[in-house]
Amino acid sequence: MFQTESYQGSKEKNYPIVVKQLEALIQDEPDTIANLSNASALLNQFLDNVNWVGFYIWREDELVLGPFQGLPACVRIKSGKGVCGTAVSEQKTQLVADVHQFPGHIACDAASQSEIVVPIQRNGEIYGVLDIDSPNKDRFDEIDQKYLEQFVAVLERYL
Repeated sequence: MFQTESYQGSKEKNYPIVVKQLEALIQDEPDTIANLSNASALLNQFLDNVNWVGFYIWREDELVLGPFQGLPACVRIKSGKGVCGTAVSEQKTQLVADVHQFPGHIACDAASQSEIVVPIQRNGEIYGVLDIDSPNKDRFDEIDQKYLEQFVAVLERYL
């Protein structure tokens, strides 16, 4: 049974714990939707100052809303559109300090001020993205990027 964790100390100390918790949660479960659901819940519980944590899954030629924690969200996003679509088209993490300065930002939640989006691959192809929004500008940094990319690398092994 999972219990709410009270994380103490620095992000550098706590992120590896969360990555290990993810692996423990998903290693024996073959269902991708269940695993993505638990992954979004785990991150939502771990991260402070976030208002949306979830996944978009690549279907045919667009991202489609997947498991998430937060307010209702945009359902479909084309490649190259907004922060999520840019992560897909560029195949790299998008770390956005101020979403209002990002060309073509898609405002699903007006409270969102900053965002990080990490692409997810399966068998060398785009599978989707991990998308995290914050109501605070400059919420995410290179440390978040490093460990969220590690978090996604664990997910990729179980897709």
